[in-house]
Amino acid sequence: MAISRQQEIRALDADERALVEKSHHPEIQTLSDKELADLVKRMRERRDKAKDRANQRRREMRGKAAPKGATPSTADEGSKLKQAVLATAMRRLNSETERRRKMTASSSQVEIARRALAMKQSAENDDADFNSRHAHKGMRKVSNRKQRNLVRPMELGRQRKAAGVAQAKRDSR
Repeated sequence: MAISRQQEIRALDADERALVEKSHHPEIQTLSDKELADLVKRMRERRDKAKDRANQRRREMRGKAAPKGATPSTADEGSKLKQAVLATAMRRLNSETERRRKMTASSSQVEIARRALAMKQSAENDDADFNSRHAHKGMRKVSNRKQRNLVRPMELGRQRKAAGVAQAKRDSR
């Protein structure tokens, strides 16, 4: 289920609220790449801290860990909500970072394709130089490397037939 802005405000303190506000749609696209990277780093630290705190509170509730404060925690809905809000903000930031990376990569590919087309067109206009992959003196005969058999095929057939007849005579005895 989606988290409303009112729930976000209730779950976060003032510093975290300012960070999460920057991760929403209109503001995230106005950030420069450096500011976005810095925001991702700070948001990741806050999310990890909230996650650790939520895990600690759950352990306190089960009795597996000593309480951090004077009394052990009895509920952790607030820490769960805070962790969910920060995780959602991280997802938004990561998707924006990935969108910018893909956009940069595609524009880079367009530039590479344009440069390749220009090189191809300039090569078609120039005369082919000597080191190009074109035939200059035409095709050349490749000599056959297989040894030529000097025995006539008719003689080979005659010997094979004679051997077969001799074997038949031996088998019939």
